[in-house]
Amino acid sequence: MDVETLIDPDAILPALRANSKKQVLQEMAAKAAEITGLPEREIFETILGREKLGSTAVGNGIAIPHGKLAALDKIVGIFARLSRPADFDALDDQPVDIVFLLLAPEGAGADHLKALSKVARLLRSREIVDEIRDSTDGRTIYALMTNAMAKNAA
Repeated sequence: MDVETLIDPDAILPALRANSKKQVLQEMAAKAAEITGLPEREIFETILGREKLGSTAVGNGIAIPHGKLAALDKIVGIFARLSRPADFDALDDQPVDIVFLLLAPEGAGADHLKALSKVARLLRSREIVDEIRDSTDGRTIYALMTNAMAKNAA
């Protein structure tokens, strides 16, 4: 599983403007609805419900919200680089400016966990994250992520 199977270049929001975690999730749900054809409200409620179980902020300004949807037929990723960091209730108390939303089919099981692991490994690289933070172009961010995944797979 590589980035190309998780995310499309059009699923990258390179300079998302939002003032809160809820607003970030709403904007990302809207983008996910556009890409998947599923109802925005259903996507939003799914990821918000997961977020209520515990913050998906993993530290160092990064969050990986995720959820499962019955009507989805494949794992879908949406990436956002926030214009201004937002509070995500992170354990390290750092505001979040990098968000990778993962949506999976209800029966995805192990594939969903593999995708989460892949994204977490990618965003653990301080070098890649710094380059993403310095970029405001979606295609550049996509290239950074796919090149980093290719290097890690080698």
